[in-house]
Amino acid sequence: MTTVLISGASVAGPALAYWLHRHGLTPTVVERAPAPRPGGQAIDVRGVALDVAERMDMLEPLRRVRTRMRGMSVLDGDGAEIMRTTEHTYSSGPLDGDDIEVLREDLTGLLYERTAASTEYLFGDSIAALEQDEHGVRVEFERAAPRTFDLVIGADGLHSTVRRLAFGPEAGFTRHLGMYVAVFTAENLLDLADWQVWIRDGDAGGGIYPARGNTELRVNLGFASEPLAFDHRDLDAQRRILAERLGGMRWEIPRLLSAMWKAPDFYFDAMAQIHLPSWSRGRITLAGDAGYCASPLSGQGTSLALVGAYVLAAELAAADGDHRRAFARYERRMRPFAERNQALATENPGGPASQESVDLAKNAIALDG
Repeated sequence: MTTVLISGASVAGPALAYWLHRHGLTPTVVERAPAPRPGGQAIDVRGVALDVAERMDMLEPLRRVRTRMRGMSVLDGDGAEIMRTTEHTYSSGPLDGDDIEVLREDLTGLLYERTAASTEYLFGDSIAALEQDEHGVRVEFERAAPRTFDLVIGADGLHSTVRRLAFGPEAGFTRHLGMYVAVFTAENLLDLADWQVWIRDGDAGGGIYPARGNTELRVNLGFASEPLAFDHRDLDAQRRILAERLGGMRWEIPRLLSAMWKAPDFYFDAMAQIHLPSWSRGRITLAGDAGYCASPLSGQGTSLALVGAYVLAAELAAADGDHRRAFARYERRMRPFAERNQALATENPGGPASQESVDLAKNAIALDG
């Protein structure tokens, strides 16, 4: 039985663990956080990713926890409304469509529930070193004792440890998209009720929408910038960057920035993509954002993670132990899909891609190919 170590317990990692177990493989997931991470923005499950969710018996649970926005407003820098619509929102697209928008933590919670009994989770740990030969991959952890696995898969996001250890420094594969964004939870100090508000003021702005029965806000604030140097683990330093860059904004932004300092789930990072000439090195491969991050600007990162996990597990099962053949077929099937969805992030700089492009990209792969 093939043993597989997966780094990362967000979306791609647990989804992959689910399908590996279904195919008779033995997954272990290592995650730096002490438990499934709370918080995060609203994310979308679209197109063929809905078919993956249905095959996991998750479609109805996702529908039960989907967001229920009535529409959105767009404001100028002073907070004056310049546009409103009840037909779509920037975060989820058409409100009468089949796609499902949920909070990130609701999706990851469902994935964890479906894998906790069949997958070994190593929370509060991370991979420190990888050494592979023709028989397996010896993994040194930051805390746990070293172990050897048949395969290692990096599903650990934009700043993937597995990718760095197996492929080289992150800078060689990152394509900066000229923006930074912060996401955090705050009290519903704007009294929003199932309604999104988006504001743009020069090269800064963001979107704010209510969650949890309108009891709280999910705040997304960002600014345009060339690449910045900062410590990805120093949250207070990141808060200071955001406060400095958005310090001149008006409307309710000062109140939201004040609330930022108390947020337990603050997240800050660049809008960036990952482009690699190959996703695999020997017995190591990548899934989700670690291999082909499209950035939140695409609206397709979650769908790429779910579909990539399904395809990779299916190819490993079909290859009867030949990981080279499985990895090659996985990449051959997924790369055109990933590239088409990555293109959504750059189609319309400063705004969303056209609905026609989204509709084509979200269905641009056959699950049973």
